[in-house]
Amino acid sequence: MSTTKHSLLIVLLFAGLSAWAQPKPVANADAAQMKSFIDKLMKQMTVEEKLGQLNLPGSGDIVTGQAGNTDIAAKIRAGKVGGLFNIKGVEKIREVQKLAVEQSRLKIPLLFGMDVIHGYQTVFPIPLGLSATWDMKAIERSAQIAAREASADGINWTFSPMVDIARDPRWGRMAEGAGEDPYLGGEIAKAMVRGYQGNDLKANNTIMSCVKHFALYGAAEAGRDYNTTDMSHQRMYNEYFLPYQAAVDAGAGSIMASFNEIDGVPATANKWLMTDVLRKQWGFAGFVVSDYTGVGEMTSHGIGDTATVAARALMAGLDMDMVSEALLTKIPQSLKEGKVTMAQIDAACRRILEAKYKLGLFEDPYRYCDVTRPAKDVYTAANRQEARSIAAQSFVLLKNEGNVLPLKRGGKIALIGPLADNRENMPGTWSVAADFSKAISVLEGLKEVAGSNTEILYAKGSNLDYDARFEERAGMFGKNLRRDNRPSATQIAEALQIASKADVIIAAVGESAEMSGESSSRTNIEIPQAQKDLLKALKATGKPVVLVLFAGRSLTITEEAAAYPAILNVWFPGSEAGYAIADVLFGDVNPSGKLTTTWPQNIGQVPLFYNHKNTGRPLPEGNWFEKFKTNYLDVTNDPLYPFGFGLSYTTFTYGKMKLSSQSLKGNQTLTATVNITNNGKVTGKEVAQLYIRDIVGSTTRPVAELKGFEKIELQPGESKTVSFSITPELLKFYNYDLKYDWEAGDFDIMIGSNSKDVQKLRVNWQK
Repeated sequence: MSTTKHSLLIVLLFAGLSAWAQPKPVANADAAQMKSFIDKLMKQMTVEEKLGQLNLPGSGDIVTGQAGNTDIAAKIRAGKVGGLFNIKGVEKIREVQKLAVEQSRLKIPLLFGMDVIHGYQTVFPIPLGLSATWDMKAIERSAQIAAREASADGINWTFSPMVDIARDPRWGRMAEGAGEDPYLGGEIAKAMVRGYQGNDLKANNTIMSCVKHFALYGAAEAGRDYNTTDMSHQRMYNEYFLPYQAAVDAGAGSIMASFNEIDGVPATANKWLMTDVLRKQWGFAGFVVSDYTGVGEMTSHGIGDTATVAARALMAGLDMDMVSEALLTKIPQSLKEGKVTMAQIDAACRRILEAKYKLGLFEDPYRYCDVTRPAKDVYTAANRQEARSIAAQSFVLLKNEGNVLPLKRGGKIALIGPLADNRENMPGTWSVAADFSKAISVLEGLKEVAGSNTEILYAKGSNLDYDARFEERAGMFGKNLRRDNRPSATQIAEALQIASKADVIIAAVGESAEMSGESSSRTNIEIPQAQKDLLKALKATGKPVVLVLFAGRSLTITEEAAAYPAILNVWFPGSEAGYAIADVLFGDVNPSGKLTTTWPQNIGQVPLFYNHKNTGRPLPEGNWFEKFKTNYLDVTNDPLYPFGFGLSYTTFTYGKMKLSSQSLKGNQTLTATVNITNNGKVTGKEVAQLYIRDIVGSTTRPVAELKGFEKIELQPGESKTVSFSITPELLKFYNYDLKYDWEAGDFDIMIGSNSKDVQKLRVNWQK
């Protein structure tokens, strides 16, 4: 987004800080220096200039060399703009920054933000795919590289990470988050913030993060985007708030308000949320920005006209208004009428100025405008190699019957499907800075990685969907699917002709990139029928069919799971997609991804998640159906694939779990250990997962909660002991009175390869 000011040179020394360490709080002397500087500046500012800092308009079509002639330029000169977003290019950003720091009265620099969600020009897997690595160092590296590339191109603020817990795969923005679990989501939130911000926001290769969407956006009713969210405060604190708070604790510089309402009040004007929880309880000291037109949209929620909702947002603790310009245009009259106070305007303005100060923009407003950096830092060979490696680690092997995978080099392979030769869809949703023409398709990757002794044959085989209008909606933002207007029978016949020449068939099928993401909710989360018909025709050949499945959410693939011997879920892998997919298909990389969402058998089970609570009539474990128990008539309660599930090209055996004690008291530490052995012939990585159940509570507790995990690599025949240290801190929860504490009693300790396949031992823990 935007940048801010030029003025007096103020040098802050951050001695002894490594480039990417844990952020440290501002030293008292530095904080005092910042306060003094901003106090002096704000005394010079008019009310209009203060409100200008709260204004975040869209950049519009700003053309290099003509930036000074745009409508937005006049507002910048008048001090009515605090930042801009989604303006791309270091030369263009430098030109616009110059308007602020050389042609406005007080020369306050702008913030420049962008949706840098899972990479900049080097695109990593979509966030849901990144979460499937269960590798916090890899996730942090992806954010670090994204920050380095974006900052080289003039960006100093990213609207990421999205940390919303998502348990309903109908919601398209499941693709943009870390899945269904608050503990894992919190660990990933911290890793992303560390990656973006490093330990020094004044370093010109770091950018400020913006944690979104605060709060509960992932629990929208019916899985429909922007919809209402309604839940108890206890559920908020125990199941949804943790990742936001983790990001705040990691030092996130800004927060974005969510579109949904909470307790009947839109989040953008929810004082309890933004002031009581975020600032008073969690100690957040950064600024809060609305989502796109979020302030103005509250009129549609039905809580007042534009002037009313603008005043309510400011009073609630919102600091910056994205696009609506309601704070800029309506607050002056509200101030005159006594509906808002000057203190509220000053508080919001100060937080924006502090962010600019912490980014070093008052020292050097062109800190991010080095025109030599893009050539050195953006889309480099090293960055692309890292993206390729991380992408391969994100893939989840869902099925591998008869060890069809990995494929052997040599012979003929038929690559068929609407996503087989489509560069544009490889980066996935929210890849706004990507050059789609540079992305590596599956066809390109296979041809290069397979080698000269392997012949890759190709046919599209089908369109994404039979409905051309649906396909158009699923191919927005430049992600063209190049629809084939020939009859579907002709397309399938062509595919079968190609398949007849091959030894094995790879079917690249599933969702397109824009079938998930914002405003991409679906009521049917199956593979589209056009592709199902293609798959059935391929299966009828009798040749082994390997599904390379593209997805931005949990899908219902019960039919495919039963019919095809091998399924590799690749999410949307990023700019190096084709190479990473080929690396795994040929066994150069052993898949190690694990699901971070539960995959249902059908849409009727949704929402379905592992850490649910028992009813008073739970279905006995292993039973299909029992009358007057909580179950369905037509399917079991079980998911198709549980949370934490993922196969490998090798097999891992868990030895007997051991506990250091079965009776503990007070702040003692319990150690849980298990020996894991690689029984196969290839090196592999396994994610050992720790779950805990509080058997009896003052309020009901989930049947299991993830409380730890460790990803280990084992050579063939190698064994390692994984150890988890458990303290009462891991037993705490928010009780009925929202007191955060643990309660004495019995606890089940569980360790396993996923949330379903675990060993269990019970301990008693007294205070």
